[in-house]
Amino acid sequence: MSNSATPKVLPRIKICCISSVDEARLAVRYGASAVGLVSHMPSGPGVISNELIAEIVATVPPPVATFLLTSLSDAESIAQQHITCKSSVIQLVDFVEPVELAKLRRLLPHVKLVQVIHVMNEESVDEARRVEGFVDALLLDSGNPTLQVKELGGTGRVHDWSLSRRIREQVDRPVFLAGGLRASNVAEAIRAVEPFGLDLCSSVRHEGKLSEHKLSEFMQAVRTAA
Repeated sequence: MSNSATPKVLPRIKICCISSVDEARLAVRYGASAVGLVSHMPSGPGVISNELIAEIVATVPPPVATFLLTSLSDAESIAQQHITCKSSVIQLVDFVEPVELAKLRRLLPHVKLVQVIHVMNEESVDEARRVEGFVDALLLDSGNPTLQVKELGGTGRVHDWSLSRRIREQVDRPVFLAGGLRASNVAEAIRAVEPFGLDLCSSVRHEGKLSEHKLSEFMQAVRTAA
């Protein structure tokens, strides 16, 4: 039986919104297990071109994972995008129907798939359970895909961690927690959800750039919490 007050292992850390080779190197140097690379989105920070994503991916050493964030939702288009970007993981930030997830798995059998669940209400729990069998992990974020201009990440908002906890307990897949995580609340987040990994963007940036000071501060807070 796990002890929620004293996690036994450090959560994996994914630094998202990476915008250059130098930012990727900085994230890796401070212990990131993964870097997130944001392609075209209807809203939110960190968008870069597919060509720059491919350039950054080529510089990231294994075993650090490279996540392509895509807002596409049909398997053929996502697979075509991946031909250019060549990431080790595809993060699906909008809902993708299970039939398309199954097709994507056939098209890209060696690429890991992570489905984002925007934690809004009870339906989010059902959505997570519906898709878990088709993906390698879930990422629980604070967006709102029902808006006219969809919010698919990068909001900097904290959502209801009790719902995230329920999802984590009810699915048989690793769960990343995202949304408003910072040095001041990460210990509480780890205790509340016990996620496999943490995903962050805005809290470790200053004037749009990845901040070494903020990154160091966050990593220290995680080590202290665990």
